[in-house]
Amino acid sequence: MSKQPEVFGLDRLNTPIGTALLVSDADGVLCALDWKDFEARMKDLLRLQYGEVVLQEARSPRELRAALTGYFKGDLDRLSTIRWRVAGTPFQRKVWMALPKIPPGTTMSYGALAAKIGTPKAVRAVGHANGANPLSVVVPCHRLIGANGSLVKYGGGLERKRWLLAHEGVVLKPAVVDAV
Repeated sequence: MSKQPEVFGLDRLNTPIGTALLVSDADGVLCALDWKDFEARMKDLLRLQYGEVVLQEARSPRELRAALTGYFKGDLDRLSTIRWRVAGTPFQRKVWMALPKIPPGTTMSYGALAAKIGTPKAVRAVGHANGANPLSVVVPCHRLIGANGSLVKYGGGLERKRWLLAHEGVVLKPAVVDAV
């Protein structure tokens, strides 16, 4: 007997950096946040984490929309009020749980995060987990940068990463801003 696909609600929120896709479960808990121009990747990440899923148009909880709107208007601490969940592997979840502990306005290298979670040699694995993060902005993968201060990669595009970091007060070094 096959497992029934989980049903998620799909909502959209206009932000200064594009339309965000918000995916919530039946309890209103955020399970994915990605960008309209990366909808296919978001669906792939949902499938990898939850198996086959059904997305239905549905309004996200008022509290979720208000918290995200507040963040984009400058109340950076609003992200911490959002209820969210992830599936993923145990290692991915370890990385994703560590990311919100990087305070707004600061960055950390992939290597520093690997050391912080007790796996100092797993820099590449941290990078892969970071790239598979289904909760853009809320699980702040944009706060991870290269050891030399470069932006490296961001699933939503480097322009969004640059904007998010500037929004949070991070001053980037001009010499390494565009290093990839």
